[in-house]
This record gives sequence, C-alpha cells and structure tokens, in this order.
Amino acid sequence: MRANGWRGVSRARRTPRTTESDPAAARGPDLVGRLWRVPAPNRLVVADFTYVPMTCGFGYTAFVVDAYAGLIPGWECSLTKDTAFVQRALRHAAAYRARQGHPFDETIHHSDAGSQYTAMHFGETLMLAGLQPSVGTVGDALDNALCETTIGLYKTECIRDGSPFRTGPIRTLTDLEDITSAWVSWYNTRRLMHRLARRPPAEIEAEYFARLQAGKHTGHP
Repeated sequence: MRANGWRGVSRARRTPRTTESDPAAARGPDLVGRLWRVPAPNRLVVADFTYVPMTCGFGYTAFVVDAYAGLIPGWECSLTKDTAFVQRALRHAAAYRARQGHPFDETIHHSDAGSQYTAMHFGETLMLAGLQPSVGTVGDALDNALCETTIGLYKTECIRDGSPFRTGPIRTLTDLEDITSAWVSWYNTRRLMHRLARRPPAEIEAEYFARLQAGKHTGHP
C-alpha cells in the first residue's frame, strides 16, 4: 500500500445527533435481544437513519435492512429527519416485498428509541405493513448493531470523498438520492459479503426463496 500511495478508508466518527428519544412516547419491547441471526427473510428487519454532509448543511438517509442476508428492501433520503421520512423508507420496504410476492407477515421491525420510531403514526404504519415493533434501549448502539454496521458501510463506500459512487459534491437532495440508489443496487446485487461466503445479499435471498418454492411443489419443507 505504501509503495502505491494507497491508504485505508477509515470510518469517521459521526458528529450530528440523529437519535433523540421522546420520554413521553410509548415504546415497544425489545423482541430481539441482540440476536441478529434469523433462519429466513422477512423474520426480522432493522431500521435506522444517518446524517450525510452536504455542501450546505446535512441530508439524512434512512434504511430498512433484512437481518437474514443483510438485503436493503427500503431506503429514503430527506433534508429533514421527521417521522414521515422514516415512514417512507418503511413503506418502500413493504412495497418491495409485496412486489416480490413475499409481503411482511408479523415480521419484527427493530429500531433504536429515536422519537421518529416511537411516534404514534410510525406505529400505525408498522401495523398496516404487517410488522411488529421492537425497540432497543436508549443510547446503546449495540442494541441496533446490525443496522449500524450497514450504515457504516454506506458512509465508507458511498458518502466519503473519493467514493466511486460520487461524481462531485453533494449539493441537492437529488444528488444524495442518485448516489444512494446506485450504492443500494450494488450492495444488494453485487457486494460480496464475508458472512455470506463472499456472495451478495440478493443472491442468498433468491436461493432461499427458490428452495422454498421447490419444497412447496414437492410437499417437503
């Protein structure tokens, strides 16, 4: 690396605060207990959002991540971090699964205790999408470590200066959406994941659903 002038990419510490809990909000129980491994897609999704430095201020990107293979079925970018912003990411995830023919059905939705995720309107959106709320403890990143890891990859691979997904400064919401869309598509379909034996998330999910369909035809589980 020294001979070629290369240096590793480090994950910089985040400075803007994104998680702000609402002490008055009713919160769902923690149904996960940091047990992120699940035997199938649609059993557990995790959600969080992060800030993105722009030329003027900050933007925000929310993710919904399926715990089985780490696939991202839903995401959303915004210039404000309100409840409607994370609701849109959730609706996109539900629509993605519905288009696949695998809608959410009592799927656990795990998030941190941010006010956006404990708001009454967000709880209604969860229920309508076929999801059960699960909320980690306040101020403990390990209680949502799986989504934090995905966000770390996004910040390192997509948002940093010099990222191959960037063509210049992030000036507008459209700029942010364009690079995020390109990264999510690559991440889902082409990124080789160590925990998946160097295969991409979409490939692992497709293999699972193919086995499931074959089992239905043969009458075997």
